[in-house]
Amino acid sequence: MATRERNFWILLVFLLSGLVIGGLLGEIASKVDWLWWLSYGESFGISSPIELDLSVIKITFGLMFKINISSIIGMAIAIFIYRKM
Repeated sequence: MATRERNFWILLVFLLSGLVIGGLLGEIASKVDWLWWLSYGESFGISSPIELDLSVIKITFGLMFKINISSIIGMAIAIFIYRKM
């Protein structure tokens, strides 16, 4: 059971790193004319943050995801590398 849980966390780290690195590369590619299609994607989440004011402390909640083509490619590469390990 411990090996199965460990494999899940390793896969999760691989997927998140592929998502982040792919997203960064997509943003860089948006400035290149012939690579614009890598930055095509959608943003979703809470557009206006939710605020909780308790007089002593003020907490702001917000979450936004931006998925583009290069982040999907990065996740696919991460899964491929994970399976080869």
